[in-house]
Amino acid sequence: MSTVRRPPWRTGDVWAISLSAFFADLGYQAVLAGFPLFLVLVLHQPVWEYGLACALSYGGGALFSVVGARIGDWIGHRSLALAGNAVIPLLSLCALVANPVWAIGLLTGGWWARNLRSPSRRVMLVEAVPEERYRSTAFGFLHALDVGGGALAGVFVLVALAVHVAFRWIFLVTVLPLAISTITLSRAGVGRRLPPDEPSDERSSGSPDGSPDGSPDERLPEPPPPGARPLFAAAALYGFTTYSVGFPVLTVAQGSAGLLAGIGAFLVLQACSAATGYLLGGRLGRGPADQMVRLGLLGYLGASLGAGAIAVAYTDHLGLAALLVGVAVVGFALGIVETLEPTAISVLRPGLRLGRGMGSLSASRGVGAFLGNLVMGLLYSVGVGVAYGYVAVVAAVAGAIVLAAVPGLRTWQRARGDGGASRR
Repeated sequence: MSTVRRPPWRTGDVWAISLSAFFADLGYQAVLAGFPLFLVLVLHQPVWEYGLACALSYGGGALFSVVGARIGDWIGHRSLALAGNAVIPLLSLCALVANPVWAIGLLTGGWWARNLRSPSRRVMLVEAVPEERYRSTAFGFLHALDVGGGALAGVFVLVALAVHVAFRWIFLVTVLPLAISTITLSRAGVGRRLPPDEPSDERSSGSPDGSPDGSPDERLPEPPPPGARPLFAAAALYGFTTYSVGFPVLTVAQGSAGLLAGIGAFLVLQACSAATGYLLGGRLGRGPADQMVRLGLLGYLGASLGAGAIAVAYTDHLGLAALLVGVAVVGFALGIVETLEPTAISVLRPGLRLGRGMGSLSASRGVGAFLGNLVMGLLYSVGVGVAYGYVAVVAAVAGAIVLAAVPGLRTWQRARGDGGASRR
């Protein structure tokens, strides 16, 4: 009798972290899908105000990512992730008030809590998958469940709007999956703070400085990889193009004259992103150089192509199908980026630098997204094609930066002697 062997990376901790992500997105993505329609079409606020709301959320979130990563190193990433996850339901309350200032404030507070815990959750997943060769698969699996929850959230909002449920009730229901997310995350055992005298398993065995026999001069510190700084720079530039998913929702809703079509665009983006993470997560290269090539070509340049397609479809009035093709390409590129960025950082910033590395990655993206959403909101008022054209150009520059760093990274891998694959 044959039995199906479980992949070595799919442990109970990986399931707990990934299912927590599923329920978290099932909750807050429903709010993110509906909020631009609530703010612009129900409260009759201008689009630039929605851009400002996203800028505050992402920009402030960048600071919370950095602070959260440092606090996680101090108190334990599991504790920090649970605390941040528990406060996300603030955004579920944003439609209970008709005042746009309060609505934006509650949305922003919940999003900041989400950013506070994001680096720690990524550190927990790295600890749950100690072998580097399985990490892209694990991050792809996490992203698939993460965005899969978002896709189901879109279905929920679509059905609720079709039967004329008020936004306040749509948003308030999301408290339930967000609470389940926190309970599920508590089932993971990784990410606990180690005693001061206990060495981390991310270090080499023997001594705190990583030398095999405890003598500090036995082994010199390994020089830092050459790809980390370009990746942070590219992540920041990609952040400049990281408009909220609400912008495609608005674009399709306005271009097709319908709320349901806008939510349909949200579903397409989430479904393509989730499928990409799940189907391609383990097929995107084992070493960091290969991963950077695919990140630049399929991720950043793919995002550029998708934004350009949306601009052309809207400007030339090509219809709903053409708009959705552009949205699908953006979703595919997002799946690549969300899988490969943290995977590459886990190799380029390993060990005791991992928490800060994940925090820096989230902060780089968040700082860019602060200005990106602000600029997107302002340019959207000038012209929809202008806004997405800006995104296409900046995303292409981010791709070029990552690809330019690949030759140096390949040299580093050869000097390392293992092609970037883990020996742990």
